[in-house]
Amino acid sequence: MKRKDFLLSTLPAAALLPELVDGYSVKAFGAGSPLVQALMRGTALTDHVLVIIQLSGGNDGLNMVIPVADYSKYFNARSNIAIPENRVLSIAGVSGTGIHPAMTGLQSLFNEGKAKLVQAVGYPNPNFSHFRATDIWMSASNSDQEVYSGWAGRYLNNEYPNFPNGYPNATMPDPLAIQIGSSTSLTTQGPNVNMAMSITNPTSFYNLITGTTDPVPDTPAGKELKYIRTVNQQTQRFGTTVKAAANSVTQQAAYPTSNSLADQLKIVARLIKGGLKTRVYMVSFGGFDTHSVQVNTDTSTGSHATLLGRVSDAIKAFQDDLKFLGVEDRVIGMTYSEFGRRIKSNSSTGTDHGAAAPLFLFGSQVDAGMLGANPTLPASATVNDNIPMQYDFRSVYATILEKWFCLEKNVVDSLFPPNVNTTLQSLPLLKAGACSGVTPPPSPVMDTMISNYPNPFTSKTTLKFSTEGGYTLIQVFDTLGRLMRVPVDTSYAAAGIYTVSMDTETFPPGIYYARLQNGVHQYVRAMMKVR
Repeated sequence: MKRKDFLLSTLPAAALLPELVDGYSVKAFGAGSPLVQALMRGTALTDHVLVIIQLSGGNDGLNMVIPVADYSKYFNARSNIAIPENRVLSIAGVSGTGIHPAMTGLQSLFNEGKAKLVQAVGYPNPNFSHFRATDIWMSASNSDQEVYSGWAGRYLNNEYPNFPNGYPNATMPDPLAIQIGSSTSLTTQGPNVNMAMSITNPTSFYNLITGTTDPVPDTPAGKELKYIRTVNQQTQRFGTTVKAAANSVTQQAAYPTSNSLADQLKIVARLIKGGLKTRVYMVSFGGFDTHSVQVNTDTSTGSHATLLGRVSDAIKAFQDDLKFLGVEDRVIGMTYSEFGRRIKSNSSTGTDHGAAAPLFLFGSQVDAGMLGANPTLPASATVNDNIPMQYDFRSVYATILEKWFCLEKNVVDSLFPPNVNTTLQSLPLLKAGACSGVTPPPSPVMDTMISNYPNPFTSKTTLKFSTEGGYTLIQVFDTLGRLMRVPVDTSYAAAGIYTVSMDTETFPPGIYYARLQNGVHQYVRAMMKVR
């Protein structure tokens, strides 16, 4: 089953229906995103915010970050699109490496000590399909694993296992995560439901906060649409707090016009300053699938240059606005694309799908400069040559979870898929002391702790459960109430968290329920088997 089909067939209808508030089309999803849940747990962590910028389409990292020290090899591999050496922008404190001449805004952030370049980020056995590669980046899986939850979603689910039941509440009145600019992504998908609220587009956001409703046609269908909007306005859970946060900010720094990424980031800055406790924001900017006409005759200009210039300008404006609003020390940002491009250009003045690529982190708390070295380039590149990976992208995620969201290392490791084919590193991405004085979030409540991973699953799944000690029973039922398996039926000498693997090869696809019984407590967990 494809991920889209899975989501459509398993999420509750109430969670899937777009909720329109004053013309503001959102999707509010519930309880499965572990990353967003953990980020919201514990008052000491409410300060830190992560903004993820997805560069959709597979960005050409070799023309974004130019290996000046190996310029002859770079030029030989892509003479028809190579950036002139004398146009490359320098990076403060870094020699032999520069960035695209359109990225003056990002260069300014390097000069201010607020940007970090990570070279050649990827994963083993890369996939060159846009859809599959995006899923891998969002789920943090191996390339041969089908994982239906996101890295941020699992984190949040780990900390808020009962979401959306009881939310919003006095402690957490705000969305756990917010995405602007596209449908809610796998990144914030938890084992059961998505943790993010999606804002369809900036126009809809401003309709919300100004109380403007998009006009509807004077037809029976138009009147029905107006009625649906009215009903959903009454039931939308987070619209009031989002609107209040936005309306509390009356002045912001300048942003570039005709720049959709800047439009999205301006909203993010406004909501952060407005006091939302939301920990994760996602925005997206497309157009990076540059198979042809990537450059003009002047190779420092063209479609790719326009894209990079807009990304750079938007990030610079966003960072300046955070400083203007007095919240920049609370926020870091990260760019990524689902893959890079090949070393050698093609005959259409473009580049084809490739492997590893650079990414940027930005913010006043990043450890500025460059991590890694210029990628190794062959003297005579062929059409099949790719940038070799230096850093696994999952180590970037793990470092953010540990060093920015201040989780214990063992907790971070547990949030990644089993058998992940890398050793998660703690990378030098953030300034020392970012977590100084921050208390890690509390452990999940023991009497509500049973989960399984992966979920959904195919032939097997691992149950993770807590017990206070003594007799512990786990039963697995199908939707007809039939007892399918008893994976645990024993007594434990000590309280703790345990795991047990369950073979489900003979189970037909469908919904199943794992029931945990321990002392006076019992808890039921919904699971799904797919083909």
